[in-house]
Formats: sequence, C-alpha cells, structure tokens
Amino acid sequence: MESSKTLNTVLTYVFLILGALIMIFPFVWMILTSSKTVPESMAVPPTFFPKQIMWDNFAEAIKSLPFLNLYVNTGLMILFRVICAVLFSSMAGYAFAKLEFKGKGLLFGIVLVQMSLPSQIFIIPQYQMVAKLGQAVPFLGANTIFALVFPGIVSAFGVFFLRQTYMGIPKEIGEAAYLDGCNQWQTFYKVMFPLTGTSVAALTIFTAVFAYSDLMWPLVVNSDLNMMTLSSGLATLRGQFSTNFPVLMAGSLLAMLPMVILYLIFQKQFIEGIASTGGK
Repeated sequence: MESSKTLNTVLTYVFLILGALIMIFPFVWMILTSSKTVPESMAVPPTFFPKQIMWDNFAEAIKSLPFLNLYVNTGLMILFRVICAVLFSSMAGYAFAKLEFKGKGLLFGIVLVQMSLPSQIFIIPQYQMVAKLGQAVPFLGANTIFALVFPGIVSAFGVFFLRQTYMGIPKEIGEAAYLDGCNQWQTFYKVMFPLTGTSVAALTIFTAVFAYSDLMWPLVVNSDLNMMTLSSGLATLRGQFSTNFPVLMAGSLLAMLPMVILYLIFQKQFIEGIASTGGK
C-alpha cells in the first residue's frame, strides 16, 4: 500500500511538471527569439539559444510602435470596461435574481443567447452603431477610447455571473433591510452589493483579461496606430510576405510586461477570484 501511494505521488508530480513545462515553453521561446537575429529565428532545424543577445530588437520594436500610446489606450480600455461591467452587471444581476417584473424570463433568455453566440457576429452591428454615434458626436466615433470600450459597456457573462451570486444570498437579508426602512435601491447598494465583493473581484479579473487580449474589435474600429491597443498594435508588426520575428517577439514581451507585473502584485486576489468561480 505504501509503495503504491508513493508511486501515485511520483506520477502525479511528473505529470504536473510536464504540464508546467508545456505551459511555460512558449514564453521561454518568445524571450529567446526576441534576442536572436532574423536568420537564427528562421533556421531549420531551429536553434534554441542565440549566439549573441540582440538588444537592438527591443529598440526596433519601440521605434516601430508608439508604446506609450498603446499602454495608455489599453489601460483606459480595461479601466472603463471593468467599471461598466461591475456597475451594470451588478444592477442587472440583482434585478434578475431578486426582483419580479414582466418579461423577466424573456430578457434573461436573451442574455443567455448572447453568451452562447460568438462575439464575432456582433462586430458589424457594433461598428455601425459606433459610426452612427460618430456622425452625431465626433468623440464617440471610430478612433476613440469610447470605440474601444463600446462592446464592453454591457457584459452578458457579468450579468449571469452576478445573478448567480445574488441568488445565493438569502432573501431574508433583503427582507430585514426592508423592515429597517430601506427602499429597493438602498437595499441593493447598502446591503446586497457589499456581500458580492469576492464575485466582483473575479468579474474584474476576467473582464480585464478579456479586454487585454481583445484583438479583432480594436483592429476593426481604430485604424489610427496612435489609438490602437497593445494587441492590435503588435498585429501591425506582422508583414504580408515576411515577418521580422525577433522584433515581433520583442514587442510581444514589452506588451506582456504590464499584465505580468499586475499579476505579481495582485496574485492573491487573482487566485481567490478564480477559486470563487469554481473553475480552479
């Protein structure tokens, strides 16, 4: 029995180590490629370590892209999408979980349908809406921060996620608040919303990660390089017929650094947020 338990433990650690190596290999390869020459990056068979570290690749990446603007655009997009997701999803989730009104089932069904459909099918109508808004109010049109934030103003995932959270809160708490003199709005923001702190933190993390990795929408709506995000800006480094892979990997490494730093700072909150969703 003891030897069987030891064997199972060893096999578990072996598989975990292999999984970790598989997950970390693309990042290691990106770092190594960013310091290679172009011939080394395209050599067959591939070379793992560069003969000489090429720091010029980072200088070329910084010269090719306005990284300061890309950082600011990405940060503002993440900030406003998180604010909108938390604000509107909290109110909608509370309404679907605790209030009774006509058409409640139909409206929540529409939310579920939106979650089940691929986001790409909404790009054309969303772009048309942004274009119409731009005709009326220029700073709400394409090549603006608002255009980047627009698809994230309402989050179907956030509504569903927080609805489940509110449904887990006993209705007696809301009834007690009503007996103490709170109206529906006061019950929401003074009593119910503070109880969803962990779920709101998880929603914040998911929204930030989804916004950071969003590529197609920023490419479609903002054609001005100075108004692009990190993901869409990096896409411009890819050539039509040939690509300078060391410069592309150097740019990818520079674009990845802010999210890595944020993860290291808020690692505890990130893990707790993931665990609270049951997806650990």
